[in-house]
Amino acid sequence: MSDKDPAETVPSRLNQSQAVTRPTLLASSPLETLPVKPEITEEPPALPPAEIEPPTTEPPAKPRRARWFWLGLLIVLLAAALSAWVGYRAGIARRLAAEQEQRVMLASIQYGLAMQDIESGRLDAARQRLEYVIETDPTFPDAQQKLMDVMLAQAQLKTPTPAPILTPTPQFTPTPDLRGEVDLYQSVLNHMAAQEWDAALTTLDQLRDTNLNYRTVDVDGLYYICLRFRGAQRILYEGNLELGVYDLTLSEQFSQLDEEALGYRNWARYYMAGASFWRVDWVRVINYFSDIVPYVPNLRDSSGYTAGERYRLALIGYGDQLAAAGDYCEAQKQYEEALTLAPDPVLQPTLQDVVDRCERGEGEEDGEDSPPAETPPPDSTPTETPPTEVPTEVPTEIPGVTPTP
Repeated sequence: MSDKDPAETVPSRLNQSQAVTRPTLLASSPLETLPVKPEITEEPPALPPAEIEPPTTEPPAKPRRARWFWLGLLIVLLAAALSAWVGYRAGIARRLAAEQEQRVMLASIQYGLAMQDIESGRLDAARQRLEYVIETDPTFPDAQQKLMDVMLAQAQLKTPTPAPILTPTPQFTPTPDLRGEVDLYQSVLNHMAAQEWDAALTTLDQLRDTNLNYRTVDVDGLYYICLRFRGAQRILYEGNLELGVYDLTLSEQFSQLDEEALGYRNWARYYMAGASFWRVDWVRVINYFSDIVPYVPNLRDSSGYTAGERYRLALIGYGDQLAAAGDYCEAQKQYEEALTLAPDPVLQPTLQDVVDRCERGEGEEDGEDSPPAETPPPDSTPTETPPTEVPTEVPTEIPGVTPTP
């Protein structure tokens, strides 16, 4: 039997279920009889924060900055190139404007000096200055008229005053009476001052018939002036292109033509060349008159039709030719170009028909079967004689005009 007190062993047994198992002590130890307090099971100590491994998560994606960088760089380069181009164009425009302003300024200065020379009687210097003004700026106002006035004044100053008639003596040959030539010469100057070119040229012919050797250089200069201005008048105001070109070509035998007169002759030749292909080759007609219209749209011939009207009618004629061949889209372009020059109610239905056929894609095969109705020409359509090439050689001289070499 055990020496343990039963009263002490009862609570000991009751608390054994809550006690932590410990090693068995010797029976002789007095501590075994004491009650055992329940012990709380301790949790394992937590690891320090440094030893805890964070959960593995993917880093956020970085923005694609490279793409925006290159796009911004491209925009900057394009802006720089555009700015450079705009600056270049602006510089060119300023340079051209400065050159034009300088030319106008120089022409104005020389024109003012020419007026001073005229007032002072220095006609040779005034003529040179006016010729420079016309060469620099052909459109300078009143320069042509002033040049003509100076040339007339020079011709008048060169007219000698009648010398007193000396009493003839047997040992001297009598001085020839030149009063007839002087009167004719002065009559020529009066006709030129009134811009009566036909009468002036007729009087010059009479002067040459009377005395071929009378002031040949001066008379040649008067021939040049009269033929030059009469040729320009016939081309610009009378519509007589052939005779106008003839006069300018004759005046060129006495002296070199100025730029303005050369322009008149060239436009007249273009007009005649274009008219010579009327109703024969519309493409050539259009090519010639398209060059004339931007500069002298009102240039006309004896028929009375201006260059602008002939260009419009040529476009319509070429459009009819293309439509008849089934090329409706090209015909549409010709009709529309003609309508930009002047409204034409007669052309509108034909244009609409051609537009519809072009949109449907009809071609040459369809056009041959059912071509659109040709645009009826207006009553004012010019009728031309069979085409003839414009003569380019120098025409024969008119009787009585003998230029001095």
